[in-house]
Amino acid sequence: MNHLCKSFSKFPLAPASRIAAVSRLFSTNQCLLQGSSSAAASETSEKIVVPRRIERGPTDVLNALSSTVGFDPTAAHFKYHDDPYLIPTSNVGKKTFAMAQESGRKAALWIRQQNAKLFQHKEADPPVAAFIPTMVYTEESQVEVTDLEKLIENVDVKDAVLVYNLLKKNNIEIRPELKQSLMELLCFFNHEESLPEEFIEERWFRQGVTEKGRQRKTWKDFELAETIFHEIEDKKPEHYCTLIRGMAKYFQVEKAWALYQETVEKGILLDTNTFNSLIQIASFLKESYEMRWDLVCEVLTMMKNQGLKPNIGTMNAVLQTITTIGGYNHPRNYALKTLSEFKKLGIEPSLASWYYMLAIFCRERGPTSHILHDIMNEIENKEFTIQDPKDTFFFVTAMDVCRHHLHDKDLAKRVNKLLHFKDNYNLIGDSYKESIYYRNFFAILCNTEPLETFMETYNLLVPNVYIPEPSVMEDILKSIDVNGASDLLPQIWSHMIQFDHTGREHLLNLILQIMITNPPENPELGEKFTNIAWNMYTRLEEQLAAESGRNQRTSGLSGALLGDILTICCRGKDFEKAQALFEKINNEQNSIVGDPKVMAMKAFIELCIEEKKPTLAVSCLQYCAENGFSESAELGRLIHGSMTLSEVHLEKIRRYVGADVLKPVNKGAVEEGK
Repeated sequence: MNHLCKSFSKFPLAPASRIAAVSRLFSTNQCLLQGSSSAAASETSEKIVVPRRIERGPTDVLNALSSTVGFDPTAAHFKYHDDPYLIPTSNVGKKTFAMAQESGRKAALWIRQQNAKLFQHKEADPPVAAFIPTMVYTEESQVEVTDLEKLIENVDVKDAVLVYNLLKKNNIEIRPELKQSLMELLCFFNHEESLPEEFIEERWFRQGVTEKGRQRKTWKDFELAETIFHEIEDKKPEHYCTLIRGMAKYFQVEKAWALYQETVEKGILLDTNTFNSLIQIASFLKESYEMRWDLVCEVLTMMKNQGLKPNIGTMNAVLQTITTIGGYNHPRNYALKTLSEFKKLGIEPSLASWYYMLAIFCRERGPTSHILHDIMNEIENKEFTIQDPKDTFFFVTAMDVCRHHLHDKDLAKRVNKLLHFKDNYNLIGDSYKESIYYRNFFAILCNTEPLETFMETYNLLVPNVYIPEPSVMEDILKSIDVNGASDLLPQIWSHMIQFDHTGREHLLNLILQIMITNPPENPELGEKFTNIAWNMYTRLEEQLAAESGRNQRTSGLSGALLGDILTICCRGKDFEKAQALFEKINNEQNSIVGDPKVMAMKAFIELCIEEKKPTLAVSCLQYCAENGFSESAELGRLIHGSMTLSEVHLEKIRRYVGADVLKPVNKGAVEEGK
């Protein structure tokens, strides 16, 4: 209303006219308001219910926006710069680019920490702890109990140990609850510094490497955790639970089991997670399969006697132990009984449970099992969250089963669909597992699907989602060879250059064989083949030059590979490149491993005849004769019968292959011999 009056006052009216207009405006709006109120009264009144406040996380808005975009396999990961020249196109490049960014963050943190006096300005109010340099503790530092509390809360293992020792040295009393928290920190991380959460890329690329060496004792004996435990006079169940779980996690199985026996003798009650950790090390405590299963049953019985209810960790620990039991029938029976018992308790399996079932039923040298079909019928179109560290092993193992155990592409597509359902891709694990997953997925599709259908998947996922390894690229090239789809070679070769596969000689030989056995039907494709072969040769030369510059021993190029490149260049009628290749073969015979095929020599001689180069043709004949080719006489007749030769050339032919090749061929004798 106020806005209407203000706008109306701007009209150029006389004062009296303006007063009359305003009065008419108010009377009109009053009628409108009365009419609207009467209409609202006539309608049925509705009660407005205000919903309760929904608690939102710091990234809920970002997740909502991300859900509207969806997954785009044609786009590079957001961690890379959105620039064609800065998007990596090889596995090494992806790791290098990502780790370089993270290295920059580490360098910035180090500079800030080393020059803390220069960063006293406030970045935010209230201050953000991540922007503030951390406190540096030394042996002379004056510390308090609150310092130890902050260090434990920030998961700073090294400084927490130092501050604890300083507090003990200064005779400052530490609460039992704080000692327990420190012991939990030390047992969980085994007295080692943890990788900060902000270094996502380092965790992504290093996790698969670190998991390989975990099945051995890495527990640090006689360190502060054990010292704190032995200093406690009145030991409570949580003290035993913490130390037992830490020792079991890092495979100090003898001490962990000894502490468990001590709790049994003293009647100390443990918690469910501690019993789970004891079940996980059963295979280290007992050698025979029967004794392992008896030990698992013993621990489960003790849990029942103490009134503890098992959880998903208990089921996964039992299944993990069953995977270490040899044979086929017994492990399968134990696994099915375990699932049945826990289902009665209302415990649903996690992805780790299904991973263990695959490990039990689909063994490398065991009978074929189709349990993955049943598992997929159970979990298809479901979203999963992490419940066990081994949950990240399911998808890579399921795809491996599809490829090597069942050879089922339809089942592989079902597994892949489940992986990309909602947020299930978060459970792929790390870069190592992701690479193995797609390696198996591509391999089974390449070997079972029509090439056209496979190339649709290839073009969709390569190179932003997955970069094929040399073994997968070999399968792709073999499929191209079988299907005679040599027109795909230019695309594959360009990708091999991007993926740094040009140094793999077996792949180069395979490409050359495909180009030789599948002659191009159009000149344009033939020219592309020639360019591929020559590009291959120049790259190999550059690689050898670089290795010799670093004083590395090189075996040199193989004669067969150079011969195949020469054949393709001759078919493409590129005489300059063919001549350069022949001179390479002829002048560096001592460094070249093996001899080229006679087909290459014949193709070069025919090109010399076409280009009317008798001197080069005779030189090629000399090479064939000196290297003992049985077809040398036939090549000499070809040169003599197709070109006008001088006496010098004729004399060289007589010297290399004999004078008989210069005699005219008796056609009648030839026909009679036929």
